[in-house]
Amino acid sequence: MTKTKEKEAPEAPSAAGEAASTSGSGAAAPGSGSAANAELVARVQAQLAALGTGAGASGSGSTAVVPGGGGGSGSGVRAAIAKQTKTKPKERYAFWETQPVVQFDGAGDAQEDGPIDKPKTVGDVRQEPYPLPDSFEWCEADVCDAAQVREVYELLSLNYVEDDDAMFRFNYSREFLQWALQPPGFRRDWHVGVRVKASRKLVAFISAIPATVVAAGKSLPMVEINFLCVHKKLRSKRLAPVMIKEITRRVNLCDIWQAAYTAGVVLPMPVAVCRYWHRSLNPKKLIEIGFSSLAPRMTMARTIKLYKLPPTPATAGLRPMRPSDSPAVAALLNSYLARFKVAQHFTADEVEHWLSPREMVVDCYVVEAPSSGSASTSGQITDVVSFYTLPSSVLGHPEHKELRAAYMFYTVPGSVPLPQLLQDAMVLAASKGYDVFNALDLMENQAVLKDLKFGVGDGTLQYYLYNWRVRGVPFGAPDVGLILL
Repeated sequence: MTKTKEKEAPEAPSAAGEAASTSGSGAAAPGSGSAANAELVARVQAQLAALGTGAGASGSGSTAVVPGGGGGSGSGVRAAIAKQTKTKPKERYAFWETQPVVQFDGAGDAQEDGPIDKPKTVGDVRQEPYPLPDSFEWCEADVCDAAQVREVYELLSLNYVEDDDAMFRFNYSREFLQWALQPPGFRRDWHVGVRVKASRKLVAFISAIPATVVAAGKSLPMVEINFLCVHKKLRSKRLAPVMIKEITRRVNLCDIWQAAYTAGVVLPMPVAVCRYWHRSLNPKKLIEIGFSSLAPRMTMARTIKLYKLPPTPATAGLRPMRPSDSPAVAALLNSYLARFKVAQHFTADEVEHWLSPREMVVDCYVVEAPSSGSASTSGQITDVVSFYTLPSSVLGHPEHKELRAAYMFYTVPGSVPLPQLLQDAMVLAASKGYDVFNALDLMENQAVLKDLKFGVGDGTLQYYLYNWRVRGVPFGAPDVGLILL
């Protein structure tokens, strides 16, 4: 498997340079050359939308430098992170040293779990929107409105991410955006856009959605920041930093001060380091479009045979999830996620939103105990497996126009072993025309991916908490039960 070069990125938007969350660092995909890196570059760059916000944030914009609380000395933590990520942390992080995040040279385990920043109230938050350059104005994007969600879709599809070789461009569908931006409790004023006053053209966008995250046993209201995008021609206008401050202000006005976010670059200081793995479902197409390459001494026919899957799932009683399953799935999912050190907690309404099947957006299947079983388990939901869809446009290819990727979402093994559940998901994805199946090595995945013919990616995805200190970090990937879009 060939390694690919990672893209360089600034550490964060700051007053010292143009914010570039839209063009961050990508992790390399396995066995794929620089072209294969494109799809994962897009995935990681999407996560970089959260990077500059510190996800949800601090008061009215400026905070004191607060020592971190990592699990050991600064040099020891730096060495551990460097070993996991193959990236040596910088000695200084000018922007992040001003934010309430754990620092590499913090006080270690001596500090208790809890908020880093000094307590604030909604009354401390700036009441007026931050000023924009004269030719621009703030707007709220109503993603319930077909015309407005199309504007967001077009902005992202043309300006969000593209690989170095201009072969692939990440392509969120309109349906995906509506799903991703409208969970229970979403706020329209957290879907923040910037328009040109004269033309009314949407030229920038950033969003926040609510989530309940459990960190080391403490349940916290947070936000996830995503889809930070500035039109390519306007990145010298310094819109991104003010957008980050504005979304932070709006979230703080709702009395939310913590967040979880991910990035493909090393910043102060990861809660955990995870890695993407990739499984070919349509190897012929992946090779034809340059996403992957034929391995030495392998023919196309042998490669196709190697990755061939069974025609049907192996699990009896596996069926698509129904909305009426949501309370049972929520109980099963939360019970499973409670074993991990960082995880999301779901209400039944949230489960219905995030996991109810939507064509080409999200697929979820449950295992229902047979009626012939014991009276205590008859009809009970025992297992869950899900994946969501993030395609990329294939640029300049005479035949193929789209790379269809499935990403493993929340999955709970119960009566069925995890390897069988995951293979069933791949069988179902392949039958629906997906080309590749991706999964992080979090939760229990790490132990089963290799046997299922996944290839390990070269790059890593770091998880971070904003304004919340947890002792003993960084955790291992198997300690993470949180999946961010």
